[in-house]
Amino acid sequence: MLSENLKNLRKAKGLSQEELAARLHVVRQTVSKWEKGLSYT
Repeated sequence: MLSENLKNLRKAKGLSQEELAARLHVVRQTVSKWEKGLSYT
């Protein structure tokens, strides 16, 4: 599932949700929602 893959890849790269969000130009809450499968946009 996308949410699981995103979380696993982020952790494998040693990134926090905050760091990933900054790289993708979104807020941390967006990354959290993606990882929980609540949103895909």
